[in-house]
Amino acid sequence: MKDQELASTLTWRKSSASGSGNCVEVAQSGRVFVHDSKNPQGVFLGFGAARWIEFIDGVRGEGLTAVSRSQPR
Repeated sequence: MKDQELASTLTWRKSSASGSGNCVEVAQSGRVFVHDSKNPQGVFLGFGAARWIEFIDGVRGEGLTAVSRSQPR
């Protein structure tokens, strides 16, 4: 299944706290998918459950480190 076909089959959810419209939406179908709510037909990212939990834990605990786009990944 191509990415756009997959994206159209997912049920996307937005946080109830996202009043400004600048947010991401998430969907789950074996993996967790994230996309920009302002561009739902654009690129989306997929994460395995363990990586998604690590990400959420990092956000909640402020354990994430900002990475400059100029730094190698």
